[in-house]
Amino acid sequence: MDLATILGLVIAFGLVSSAILLGGSPMIFINIPAALIVIGGTIGATMINYPLGHVLGVVGVIKHTFMTKVESPAKIIEQFMDFANKARREGILSLEPMLKNIDDQYLKKGLQLTVDGLEPQTIQEIMETEISYLEERHETGAEILAIMGSFAPAMGMIGTVIGLVQMLQALDDPSAIGPAMAVALITTFYGALLANLVFNPMSGKLKTRSKEEILGKEMMLEGILCISKGENPRIIEEKLNSYLPPKVRRATD
Repeated sequence: MDLATILGLVIAFGLVSSAILLGGSPMIFINIPAALIVIGGTIGATMINYPLGHVLGVVGVIKHTFMTKVESPAKIIEQFMDFANKARREGILSLEPMLKNIDDQYLKKGLQLTVDGLEPQTIQEIMETEISYLEERHETGAEILAIMGSFAPAMGMIGTVIGLVQMLQALDDPSAIGPAMAVALITTFYGALLANLVFNPMSGKLKTRSKEEILGKEMMLEGILCISKGENPRIIEEKLNSYLPPKVRRATD
């Protein structure tokens, strides 16, 4: 569970809600037509822009901003030191019994290819392809949320235009001006709220998560290739440490 995402949403919506409550009744900010315009318009425009499967996958993408747990670089180095020492003492085939205890499918696949005796170059080609498509999937998810963040304010502006048109047509009926004006203003509020407190921040979090995960996969690939070449465990540790900032690197030494 990502505490920063949850705290961010609680703080952002909590402070906005507090400001609304301090200014009067929150009911004046609840407007069904405005919500339909912004939410419905954003979803509809996104479905036009992307295939249905990509849009339906947004739920899973959003879940990653809350639930994804990235393996720490220090733990990856520790794992590979165990693998390297065992392989050096007992041979590459001694790693095979350890594969069933590995949860990360990328790491498991790479070590399995190593145990199977594939050439390091072949292993590198296969595993780099995995990283490339993983990065592409992450980019698509972040892109969908970013595009929703651009559509939401646009739908808010459309709602504002609709409300203003309705208001101008009802100038001879004072009782109809208020609801039309509410739609005109609240749709802009809804659009800005969704874009700046939900879609765009989540898109940014996914990009950060992707970089962290790709770094972990690149470290794993480096370790796998080193083991397949039979390199010294100390050299493997130094190579993996080179992926980390100096402060973290010293902590893992």
